[in-house]
Amino acid sequence: MTSVGQAPRRAIFSADDFGLSLAVNEGIERAHREGLLSTASLMVAGEAAADAVRRAQRMPDLKVGLHLVAIEGPAVLPPSDIAALLDVEGHIPSDQLGLGLRYAFSPRVRAQLAREIAAQFRAFAATGLPLDHANAHKHMHLHPYVGARLMAEGRGHGLRALRIPAEPAAVMTALGARQGIGARALLGWTRLLRRQARRAGLTTNDYAFGIAWSGGMTESRLLRLLPKLPAGLSEIYFHPAAGRDALLDRLMPGYAHEGELAALLSPALRTAVRDQHIVSTTYSRVVASA
Repeated sequence: MTSVGQAPRRAIFSADDFGLSLAVNEGIERAHREGLLSTASLMVAGEAAADAVRRAQRMPDLKVGLHLVAIEGPAVLPPSDIAALLDVEGHIPSDQLGLGLRYAFSPRVRAQLAREIAAQFRAFAATGLPLDHANAHKHMHLHPYVGARLMAEGRGHGLRALRIPAEPAAVMTALGARQGIGARALLGWTRLLRRQARRAGLTTNDYAFGIAWSGGMTESRLLRLLPKLPAGLSEIYFHPAAGRDALLDRLMPGYAHEGELAALLSPALRTAVRDQHIVSTTYSRVVASA
């Protein structure tokens, strides 16, 4: 089932990379306890994944889903089991084009990726946390094979909702964000993903925000975005952290992690959500009401 409601405007305030590092986990906990954050996506093989799970267990109102890593990150399975999938450091590589081609044309890599996706869902299930939703790091589930395997495996673990990274160009252009060829291509791929999700019976968001301004979802930008939020269900996703660390400096040197946390904690943003009559929700609530 796909959310197609026209009114009221609903928003899921979410965070990616839960479990990546202690600074990220602390930022997500603060954003939930003190701010607008209702939802987080867990990297089950992240170096701070165990800490993230412990925090989530203390926050029963925080809805947690799987942030599938099929690019640029650690794997769950031993390197010897998925050697064709990994780089020389034993991680899933960051080369999006190269990975996309290998996922499309290498049966050996596809088979190993399928095993890794299954392992990540099993690892999430082992946490005991309810599976609120799923998405993929760097939107890699837009790749038809990755998306298909995520949905097939996820349904076996009770998956009911999936993020579609469809950021409306008209809204972002009106806000002064650049909309180049890459953004238009990304939007095109979301149509295929939405069809896959519909066939799988999954609930999806209508829109996503956090793509053009990835790593820069600051208070000032959010205060401009909220009045233009379209009718339907939007997921507004962030990358908050309580501070910088070596891992964030290496992987996301240009991201304003602390600025995004400040936005989620902002009283002005909370007031804007109320004054704009935007209903804060979660995927679980949307599924339950469908």
